[in-house]
Amino acid sequence: MKTTICVLLLALISCCQLQAQDYVDVVKFSSNNGWLSNNLTDGLTNVHNQNLQVYYPIRANENLVWITGFTVENTNLDLLAGAGAAVERQNLLMPRLNMGVKYKHGERWKGTYLILPKIASNFQQIGMQDLQLGGLVLMDYKVSEQFKLKFGLYVSSENHGSTITPLLGLWYRSKNRKLYINGVLPIRLDINYNIVGNFSVGADLLTSVKSYDLSANNEASYIQEESIRAGAYLAYGFFDNAFIFRVRGGYDTTQYGWYNSNDIIGGQILTTPISGDNRTRLNPEFTGGFYVAGDLIYRFDLRKEKK
Repeated sequence: MKTTICVLLLALISCCQLQAQDYVDVVKFSSNNGWLSNNLTDGLTNVHNQNLQVYYPIRANENLVWITGFTVENTNLDLLAGAGAAVERQNLLMPRLNMGVKYKHGERWKGTYLILPKIASNFQQIGMQDLQLGGLVLMDYKVSEQFKLKFGLYVSSENHGSTITPLLGLWYRSKNRKLYINGVLPIRLDINYNIVGNFSVGADLLTSVKSYDLSANNEASYIQEESIRAGAYLAYGFFDNAFIFRVRGGYDTTQYGWYNSNDIIGGQILTTPISGDNRTRLNPEFTGGFYVAGDLIYRFDLRKEKK
C-alpha cells in the first residue's frame, strides 16, 4: 500500500452533517464515476458509486437533539484476481442507520454521540458476517461565533478487523458569510466561497476505509475499500438555496483490496495495523485516476426556524 494512502486514509464513513453550523443537509444524493487502472493490465476500470444520505434531527429541548437518519451506498466495479484471470463485476451495497443524540453541555461545549449499525455486502448470501457496528463521539468547542473546534473518536468493526480513528476538525464562516470551511480530518474537508448570488466554488476532500463481505457459494472473502478523493466543485443554489446542485471533479486513489475472510489484521489505529499486515491480497493494486461527480442537496436553513 502506498505510504501516502496509509497516512491519509481513515475508517470513517461520511455520515455526519453533524457539525456546528447554521443549516442541515436533510437529503443528499451523490453520483460518482472514477477511472482506475491496475498493475497487470493497461485498461481502465470504471468505478460507479452512488450515495444517499437522509438526516433528520428532532429537537427534544434546548439542550438535546435526537439524531435519526440513514445512509445507503452502492459501488459497482470490476475485480481482477490475477494475470489471465476473468474479470468479475461486483456490486457492493451498504445500508446503514445513523442514530444518536447531540447534547449541549454548556455555552461552549456540544457533544454528538452516534451508533452506526450497517450491513456491507454483495447481498448474494446474507449472514452475520455482513453485519458491522460503528460508534462515534464528536465534541464541538465554540471559540467564537465564526470559529469552532472539533475533537472526537470513531470505532468500527469491519471484516478485516476493528478500526480506531481519532478525529480533529474545525468550522469557520467569515463575517461577510462568503468563505466557509467545515472539516473533520482526515475524514472530510469542505472549503466553499460564494462568488455571487447563489453561485459558489469550492474544494473538498473525502476519505473512507470500509469493508464488504463477498461470501457466496461457500466461498468466503471480502473487499477492503480505502480511498482518498480530492477535487474542486462548482455549486448553484435554487429556491433560496433550499436545493443545491454541485458538479465535482478531481483525483481518486481508491484501493479495493480482495482477501480471504480468514485473512484479517485484528485491530488498527487510523490505517496502521497494530500487529502488522501479513495478509495475501487476491487482486492487484489499483493506481489512481480522475473522477467526475454530481451532488443534489436539500438544505434546511436553521436561521429560518429561529425567526
